[in-house]
Amino acid sequence: MSQIDVLIIEDDPMVVEVNRGFINAVPGFRVAGVARTGREAIELVKELVPDLVLLDIYLPDIDGVTTLQEIRRFGLPTDVIIITAAHNAETIQSVFRYGAIDYIIKPFKFTRLKAALNCYATLHNRFKCQSQMNQNEIDSLALSRGQQLDEGVPKGLNEITLKQVYLFLLKEGTALSAEEVAEGVGLARVTARRYLDFLEKSGRVILELQYGSVGRPVNRYRTLE
Repeated sequence: MSQIDVLIIEDDPMVVEVNRGFINAVPGFRVAGVARTGREAIELVKELVPDLVLLDIYLPDIDGVTTLQEIRRFGLPTDVIIITAAHNAETIQSVFRYGAIDYIIKPFKFTRLKAALNCYATLHNRFKCQSQMNQNEIDSLALSRGQQLDEGVPKGLNEITLKQVYLFLLKEGTALSAEEVAEGVGLARVTARRYLDFLEKSGRVILELQYGSVGRPVNRYRTLE
């Protein structure tokens, strides 16, 4: 698996170091550079062409939305995850329209960023390794990028969390229990079970029963791929 280069765009030095430590703690990722303004970020993306950018909205010159627009205007092949304290609906809608793949609100836990990075690694490596895809594989990528299922995500479930649960199963490539998924994604077991049950009912994952020597069978879930 190739190393994934990440550019941090953040003006707070303390936050930069926290994010750097988080990224370095996730296997397969490395920090390629740091930009503290939007204009510096655009020039660094042009120069380094990182695989992934972690972008704050509040920057001292131009804001993160404008920075993302400029990255897209230049057609730079870089994916973007927003990490910011901004949580107004207009900003969130804008960055998703301009192609951000995830949105993390400060303050956040390491498990949330780790899940986002692992989800991204799954997508990144599938595109790197496959020259062609069938419809099932395209459908799974559509789900992983946050698009709704045909049935729609029911009230109380979050599409980004749904994406993380699904991609964790996809990455592991084996049948897992709700407890194992909860630990891997950073959720409560009951919450993970709700997402897994929805994915099973919508036909995205398969439910398998594992029988032990004593007690009730354990529900285990795996993807179709």
